[in-house]
Amino acid sequence: MGDSTSDDRVTPESEEDRRQFLSGSSIAMAAGTVAGYGTLFAMAGRFLYPAGPVPKQWVFVARVDTVDVGDSIEFEAPNGAKIVVARQAEAGTSDDFVALSSVCPHLGCQVDWQPHQNRFFCPCHNGVFTPAGEAIEGPPAAAGQSLPRYPLKAEGGLLYIEVPVDSLVTSQRHVAAAWTNDPAPSHRQPALRRPDSHTRRWEA
Repeated sequence: MGDSTSDDRVTPESEEDRRQFLSGSSIAMAAGTVAGYGTLFAMAGRFLYPAGPVPKQWVFVARVDTVDVGDSIEFEAPNGAKIVVARQAEAGTSDDFVALSSVCPHLGCQVDWQPHQNRFFCPCHNGVFTPAGEAIEGPPAAAGQSLPRYPLKAEGGLLYIEVPVDSLVTSQRHVAAAWTNDPAPSHRQPALRRPDSHTRRWEA
């Protein structure tokens, strides 16, 4: 039998070409990964360490004459913050109302306005807050954690609240939307809660 004329040996030139190809592919993959994470970290850093104060704006809540004393409104700000707006008097001005975060600072449970007890209450661990949002009982009081308050104003019989329009919550939603190709959730309509009744959606 004659010797095979094919040569399966790897020449120095082909070995060098293979190394250059693998090296180039690795660099391209690494660059793509770094670029992807770099964009994400840049977006997160923009909101974790903002260059200036968070922008705010006045947002319509309800007509003053359609909210009775003792009623409360579940409101969600454009940035996702959950707020409870409670009417505590009937002078017909913004001073009748108080707007507080409805998220308990202890473990994040829902805080409700209880007009018959003249208090805000968190049922998870019996956290009690005054009508102005100061913690007086339960874990929030022990930790000195009161409810953040939001400014209100009334103009032409309409009630407005000043809220942030951009924050880490917004960035998280838009980052998630960018990765899933889903539209970011929009601002939700407020809901009116009457004492001893079911919550209904508030039609502004």
